[in-house]
Amino acid sequence: LKRVAQLAPAPCRWNSGLPMNIGVLFVPQQEAWVVERMGKFHRILEPGLNFLIPLLDRIRYVQSLKEIVINVPEQSAVTLDNVTLQIDGVLYLRVMDPYKASYGVEDPEYAVTQLAQTTMRSELGKLSLDRVFRERESLNASIVDAINQASDCWGIRCLRYEIKDIHVPPRVKESMQMQVEAERRKRATVLESEGTRESAINVAEGQKQAQILASEAQKAEQINKAAGREANAMLVKARAKAEAIQLLAAALAQQHGNAAASLSVAEQYVNAFSKIAKDSNTVLLPANTGDVTNMVAQALGIYTTLTKPQAVKTQEEIPPAHEDSHSPATEVLKAEQGSSS
Repeated sequence: LKRVAQLAPAPCRWNSGLPMNIGVLFVPQQEAWVVERMGKFHRILEPGLNFLIPLLDRIRYVQSLKEIVINVPEQSAVTLDNVTLQIDGVLYLRVMDPYKASYGVEDPEYAVTQLAQTTMRSELGKLSLDRVFRERESLNASIVDAINQASDCWGIRCLRYEIKDIHVPPRVKESMQMQVEAERRKRATVLESEGTRESAINVAEGQKQAQILASEAQKAEQINKAAGREANAMLVKARAKAEAIQLLAAALAQQHGNAAASLSVAEQYVNAFSKIAKDSNTVLLPANTGDVTNMVAQALGIYTTLTKPQAVKTQEEIPPAHEDSHSPATEVLKAEQGSSS
């Protein structure tokens, strides 16, 4: 049995066969040939031309330095919420140290594949079903870190790990589909209600703005109309007052105009005094309420004081005339005194 084991071909790592030592060897690019001299590690041949001693040197391992793709078989794993999944993946490796890859482990491919499967099961046991689909990238990164920590002594580095397919049990798949449909119906209902609310808000805002603009327009229109009416009324009143003043001035300028004005002031004063107690309960009376002649004399004195400049000017323009002791104003005063007594 020992003799058969010695005659058996040496294991080849990711290569179909071992080259024979003929003394002069050409090593291809991106390959590393491990040479043993008399059964002991001698050196690693670099790409290009190399010379070996026949019979003493032997090519024991051929390592490929290219990136190697390994298909991880499908496996079952249980999530944190007790859901059984069937997951397979793809592993990308590269030999970094040909010596460690040759003498560190017997079968690197099988070792890395088993390590990837066990790491996958342990990482899936930490996640729930929903998080498995959302955190595939973090799951891949965790598996790569775990493989690199274990394969450092093998001279192999894991570059990437990708999950190809995740198979869910049929009943769980139906429940997920129902959940997705319910979620989509919920989102559709929410979006429809939000659209209805936005539409109602927009309509209310439009009506509000329309009412505000209409009220402002009506207010401006009323202001303009009122301003126009008041302006016209003020103009009419001013014109009427001006004409009245002109007519009054013309009447005063005539003969016996001052006497007529004195009579009018006296009548207004007497009428105003007779209406004092009719408008309110509070009455202000002068000290001499029974002396009507004195009150009329005061009213005529006020009028005379106000019209004195005009009388002086009139006397300068008109020659003086003989005073008539029986003027109309004097007769009116005497008649009023008689009636009052």
